[in-house]
Amino acid sequence: MGRAILQMNSPEPARTRIIAADIDHVIEHLQPLQKDLQGARIFITGGTGFIGCWMLESLVWANERLGLGAEALVLTRNIGAFARKAPHLAHRKDIRFQTGDVRDFKFPEGHFSHVIHAATEASSKANNEQPLEMLETIVDGTRRALDFSVQCGAKQILLTSTGAVLGPQPRNLERMPEDHLGGPDVSDPRNVTYEAKRLSELLCVIYAKQYGLEAKLARIYALVGPYLQLDLHYAMGNFIRDALAGGPIKINGDGTNYRSYLYAADLTIWLWTILVRGASGRPYNVGSTVPVTIKQVAESVSHTLPGHVPIEIAQKPVPGALASRYVPETMRAQNELGLREWTPLEEGIRRTAQWYQNAK
Repeated sequence: MGRAILQMNSPEPARTRIIAADIDHVIEHLQPLQKDLQGARIFITGGTGFIGCWMLESLVWANERLGLGAEALVLTRNIGAFARKAPHLAHRKDIRFQTGDVRDFKFPEGHFSHVIHAATEASSKANNEQPLEMLETIVDGTRRALDFSVQCGAKQILLTSTGAVLGPQPRNLERMPEDHLGGPDVSDPRNVTYEAKRLSELLCVIYAKQYGLEAKLARIYALVGPYLQLDLHYAMGNFIRDALAGGPIKINGDGTNYRSYLYAADLTIWLWTILVRGASGRPYNVGSTVPVTIKQVAESVSHTLPGHVPIEIAQKPVPGALASRYVPETMRAQNELGLREWTPLEEGIRRTAQWYQNAK
């Protein structure tokens, strides 16, 4: 039944076939959540971004495969752009759209069972040049989403936050736990996005206590997968872009910093599970626990994709210096919700590149 989606309203069958293989994996893990999401009416902010697209992909397939009978209303500033990006999603009856700004959108009518607040401006340029607007968008947008959740009677809201709310990871700490008591440096305006997300988490906890909402907090780390933008300030996307263009893959630093990458299909399982089964007001780290240096990431991209393009490293490592780390500990997600990583890094890179190679 779900395979029929590949043939409907989509000029990109190759790309949707790649997504289909991943969604089979997602649907398998959504089956235990079927009762909780049956007939759900879901309001989604940021539904046209990387995370939002995956949530929508999985939702429509769950409708087809599991008879979920769910529907989504997506808040977006540009419906036309999304229709060009994902035409197979933009023209379905179980996905509708509302034009508006997350800070002041008009509340849609009727009851919604769930709210997914995934709207986040990912531009480092906007973060650095318009910090007040960035702060306002994130904080006011979260407050608006929470007010709507109360008004529409939603029982659960999911906030997609970031691991950066915990501040810089101590360089001698292999993985960052959820209960770390650090935070962003408030004297540096470049941290406005992280501090705004930190305040957004606090708002969720306050609303949960005051209004009885089940507010679920997902602190997301680095990701890889189809729909990942290749032109933002993220190393993985830039490396895949460089490799697809024939190289070289350019590392701006010395390549020693540590990151980890969770594949998008695994991410989707984690987010649906946290929304439905996560404890209210309890932050969950969402990411891979397998650390890799930026140089190793570049090497994985080069070795995984055809051509084995060269790598250029701009700087030399400082002898004796400890590398920075951005790698989560995910014991809460593993022990409380039974979540884990299923997709190896190299496979995630291969699928992402394959998806972009089938763009035309």
